[in-house]
Amino acid sequence: MKTAITELLHIDVPILAFTHCRDVVAAVTKAGGMGVLGAVAHSPEQLEIDLAWIEDQVGGRPYGIDLIVPAKYAGSDSGGYTMADISSLIPEEHIAFVNEILRRYDVPALPADESPRDQFDGSEMAVPFSERQADSLLEIALEHGPSLVVNALGPPPAHMIKRVKQEGRLIGALAGKAQHAERHVNAGVDVVIAQGAEAGGHTGEVGSMVLIPEIVDAVAPVPVLGAGGIGCGRQMAAAMALGAQGVWCGSVWLTTEEAETHPVVKRKFLAATSSDTVRSRSRTGKPARQLRTAWTDEWDDPTTPMPLGMPLQPILVNDALTRIDRAAHRADSGAEQLANYFVGQIVGSMNTTKMASQVVFDMIDEFIEAVQLLGHQLES
Repeated sequence: MKTAITELLHIDVPILAFTHCRDVVAAVTKAGGMGVLGAVAHSPEQLEIDLAWIEDQVGGRPYGIDLIVPAKYAGSDSGGYTMADISSLIPEEHIAFVNEILRRYDVPALPADESPRDQFDGSEMAVPFSERQADSLLEIALEHGPSLVVNALGPPPAHMIKRVKQEGRLIGALAGKAQHAERHVNAGVDVVIAQGAEAGGHTGEVGSMVLIPEIVDAVAPVPVLGAGGIGCGRQMAAAMALGAQGVWCGSVWLTTEEAETHPVVKRKFLAATSSDTVRSRSRTGKPARQLRTAWTDEWDDPTTPMPLGMPLQPILVNDALTRIDRAAHRADSGAEQLANYFVGQIVGSMNTTKMASQVVFDMIDEFIEAVQLLGHQLES
């Protein structure tokens, strides 16, 4: 295929796969698309390992990396909180509420040899979802070979754009409104990902059918990727008919053979319908679409404490989510009821497990069929 995106990124098909799994990055890249590694949860050491592994697997083919530096988060005005700052900012009622959830659902403590360091230990380390954390990961990424760096929340900071372009790489950003996309382009972004409300993870409120053409018109000639509710060839064709030059997919990889998705959560995804997701602040502090479970219901109850802002909420709940995942394998347990993860409304179509490369090939085959069908409708 030949579009502005395939030409810009030097890939065969305009399918970009956002994933936290290095195996999916490699599989999609080798299938002709571009895998993009979501690195926000990586330690610097693990990122070094994963990028080296990906490069060994893809043999020089282009791949990308996704970081999260939100435009606004708690402490951003002062350069970002450290873990030491956090200890005085997490309300006791929120700590008590998390502990109460774990008690009521009978979620066991982690074994002593798996217990994480106390998240309120007063460390001077940077906190998750902060510019300080992302900067260290960016420098590691730029020591390796990703050709595209994407910021998933808001416009990339000016110094981030400067560093990426100094190294001769391209930079992209996700947008949920046309004005956000314009802001990205004015800041120097090379690719805009128009992410509709159907998407998994952090997302706005405008659906893809409306959002994609709005953003395409707002930022032309900058190429746009359609995202949100895209997991098959017909949806890819629809996005490109709306003016996108390719697609950015995330949820569809979560049930692939290579995905590192928690087995219990993967089973839930395979059984879910498109109505079984909710935009909730319960994991990160910002609205993020995820599978609706007892966890999201607890936090969305108006009688309970409201989720904190980013990055306080993820620090508050990180250990609890680790405990839930650790115990969720027990059938009919409270941990199983609570277990969830980010996923978009496309989950209703994610009802079989495939290799990631097969997902790419099936999307292209169906895309061709859809375009040909439309062409036949124009014949006299």
